[in-house]
Amino acid sequence: MEDDTTAWLPARIRHERENRGWSLSQFAEKSGVSKAMISKIERGEASPTATVLGRLSGALSLTVSALLSRTASVHHGVRRYATQPLWSDPETGYDRRQVLSGQKIPLELVEVNLPAGQQVSMPAAAFTFIQQAIWVLEGTLLFHEGDRVHQLDQGDCLELGPPQDCIFHNQGGENCRYLVAVVRSTP
Repeated sequence: MEDDTTAWLPARIRHERENRGWSLSQFAEKSGVSKAMISKIERGEASPTATVLGRLSGALSLTVSALLSRTASVHHGVRRYATQPLWSDPETGYDRRQVLSGQKIPLELVEVNLPAGQQVSMPAAAFTFIQQAIWVLEGTLLFHEGDRVHQLDQGDCLELGPPQDCIFHNQGGENCRYLVAVVRSTP
């Protein structure tokens, strides 16, 4: 499925901000993203990077998947590969496929392709209301979890600890493909 978020993501972000009664300045303060950048994103003049999406979603107390979701509709049964939402980071080429976003169970499965030589950072705020594990399907991933660095090779799996700033880094010469399993905290 082609990345079609550019048409509706700006309105989604603006809706989530306005729904909370936040000004651009308040959202900027909560997210650590400049007011100017948020304004450009909401007007569709700039595409957010994965890092910016992580900051915005953390401030909104939403998973990145929830922020990228067009609807909150319940999906049961088979979700065909061709219908799984795909989003690409305009800066790094990081591709994020939403394999599953369970509504009845608080589970999300996200397949990521991180191109060779690229890295994506995510703030701790994006992880405060979730638990997650990373399973490397192809390649090698250097995962920085706060001050700790984990080298994850094909087949390796890591259960993350308490929320910390993280960096997903592919130092290799080949793409790294991994699955992130996310369990959302229940209120």
